[in-house]
Amino acid sequence: MATTPEGTKNMVVIGGSYVGGKAVEELITAFGDKHNVVLVEKNSHFQHLFAFPRISVVPGFERKAFIPFGLTSTDGTTGLRLVRGAAERVTATSVVLAGGQEIPYDFLILATGTSGSSALGAEGPSQSFGTDKKIETAKFKALQAEVEKANRVAVVGGGAYGVQVAFDVKEYYPAKSVVLIHSRTQVMNRFDIALHDLVLSKFEKVGIETVLGHRVKKVRDSEDGKGKVVELMDGGEVQADCVISCTGSRPLSAPLLSLSPSAIDPATGYVRVKPTLQIHPSSATDPEYPNVFAIGDVADTGAHKAARPAFAQVDVVVANIRRLMEGKGEKLDEYVVPPAGIHLALGLRESVKFMNPWRKGGKPNVSVADDGDLEMGCGRLWTRRAPGITDYES
Repeated sequence: MATTPEGTKNMVVIGGSYVGGKAVEELITAFGDKHNVVLVEKNSHFQHLFAFPRISVVPGFERKAFIPFGLTSTDGTTGLRLVRGAAERVTATSVVLAGGQEIPYDFLILATGTSGSSALGAEGPSQSFGTDKKIETAKFKALQAEVEKANRVAVVGGGAYGVQVAFDVKEYYPAKSVVLIHSRTQVMNRFDIALHDLVLSKFEKVGIETVLGHRVKKVRDSEDGKGKVVELMDGGEVQADCVISCTGSRPLSAPLLSLSPSAIDPATGYVRVKPTLQIHPSSATDPEYPNVFAIGDVADTGAHKAARPAFAQVDVVVANIRRLMEGKGEKLDEYVVPPAGIHLALGLRESVKFMNPWRKGGKPNVSVADDGDLEMGCGRLWTRRAPGITDYES
């Protein structure tokens, strides 16, 4: 980046997924005419994670789920800059990339998210999604082929990812036997029991089996070598031809360890934040960093881990950066945690919008629709994020 004029601030966002991308957009709108906005992003493409359960099963549009970043580097003194690289550590003044490059910042927003529940970890614990489009689309194609040839598919994990994969397998391949295994007795267990009841009713209707309240010990090959055996902790076993693990997300908070280790909860890995969304060191020996914020899935805000509640976090952070820059000592905005909500696919077209009750004893908000998009919005999002680019291999 060119030499920064006096008074110009560097506002750096680490992570360009849904929430980080929203932060970049809002920062550009609010400050882009006078200040620098830098996005540090490790992935080659924007990953449309909402479509990943679908492309684990349905072939033909996995390329569209990896969208070119519609950002260009600038050599001007202000504006937007995209830096491709993995943030390795954060200091009090800069973000240090894995290759040693340093990106100075005046304000920093950590929006690194989590490793994600990956259906690609089919032989055991789920794995993080990779950073390269060609490699990841090849993995999805391989998984699609494995699902296609299987007669019986076992899905491990009863969160949103696993539930959607199970529905998609059963609807796209009605003749296949599908079983969902979950360690808790309630699927979608972060939500009101009404969502569990809705999902289980739909499972029963379409013929999806469930094994609930049983934790998986390991997955091994069957004795004849033709299938898989899911061993449960209580000694039980589930036979399948294909096992898709949809568990095990991990907060990507490691870059912050070098700056403020006590701001990371050692039990969960999430970043502790104040209601203002500034990082919150828990040790008196760690200094405060009022110019460093954490939002989205990586942050322990108390909100459900989803894009919509995190978009409201972006508004809080942008407002607080403005107040800090003005230096008038005004009270900073605070984030108000909403009830957990989700838009959950119940198959290739049907879906439910579900929100937990606002108060204990209240009723959840439930809206079921039958107007889903097979591509889970990939085409629409591609047009918005990569206008003019029609080569889906790019």
